Amino acid sequence: MRFKRMTVCLDMRGCPERCRHCWLGSRPNGRMEREELVWAAEEFRPFAESLEVFDWYREPDFSDSYRELWDLRCALSGHVTPHFDLASVWRLARDGSYAPWLRELGVETVQLTVFGGEAMTDRWTGRRGAYRDILRSIDVLLENGIAPRIQTFLNRETAEGLPQVEALVRELESRTGGRPACFVHQGSCDGENEKNYPIWPTPEELEKIPPLLAEETLRHFGAERLEDVFGQTESALYEALADSGETASYVESEPVFYVDGSFDVYPNVTAPSPWWRLGNWKRDGAEAVLENYRESRSFAQRARLTVPVGELVRAYGDPESRRLFGRDDYIELMLARYCREHWEGGAS
Repeated sequence: MRFKRMTVCLDMRGCPERCRHCWLGSRPNGRMEREELVWAAEEFRPFAESLEVFDWYREPDFSDSYRELWDLRCALSGHVTPHFDLASVWRLARDGSYAPWLRELGVETVQLTVFGGEAMTDRWTGRRGAYRDILRSIDVLLENGIAPRIQTFLNRETAEGLPQVEALVRELESRTGGRPACFVHQGSCDGENEKNYPIWPTPEELEKIPPLLAEETLRHFGAERLEDVFGQTESALYEALADSGETASYVESEPVFYVDGSFDVYPNVTAPSPWWRLGNWKRDGAEAVLENYRESRSFAQRARLTVPVGELVRAYGDPESRRLFGRDDYIELMLARYCREHWEGGAS
């Protein structure tokens, strides 16, 4: 059993935020030590031609030893990959050496998420002071020659904050002489964001996107219409999929795995949930966990492989809903509802 390429991400310190849109869900923070990153590389390496390990899958560089962990994960992976365009807002606002370090690694753009003004952003980020940290982070990035990219999530509540997001973009444009990249989307309806289904965006919310944000959203996604970004209404997807006999396997030749603070392992498909659990790395060992993945033994993998899409949609979809989804995201929402109802607990 050997994969072409494998990525294993440990939630070594977790995340300072509890964002209401987070597709990874709100989970307890991990407290892993560097030795466990080394051990993960040793345990999983025999099962992949190429292995990459990460010390995070939520907030990057959240650990105080982020430089050491960066050097260690590069050494364990056998190569140096570019740093993601995601960075720790928490650290940017507090650690004066962090942004220069990012710049040394060649980072040119960092993505930041706002939901409107201070009150709206703090509410959706789940932490008082988050908006001020974001503004401070923007200043720090610009001082270090790194461009901020502004992301925001659309639903019936956050639509009211879009004019303030546009105002922030225009203010940055006037400061720098160039418009920062920015875009709007709804995200996938999983993790914490699944709880926002009652306020999920409809075509009416698309009309509330200010022209500047609409223009930049189309540019970001390379789309001609906002409907190409936000997808179809649930009623249209219901009609298209209700008779579908489609099933699918989530097994890939280059899988990515998440290891939470309790050492439970999940495939990188959607939010780590009990029905996706592949086993416990420390207790079961890497080989058993990977065998469960390859054989689709987690409850969710097995359900997607055996339950036709049409059955999921007819049981859990709303044929009258005008909420907007991409096709794959909608299928995963239906699968999550099925799993939540039918999963009986226990190990995978």
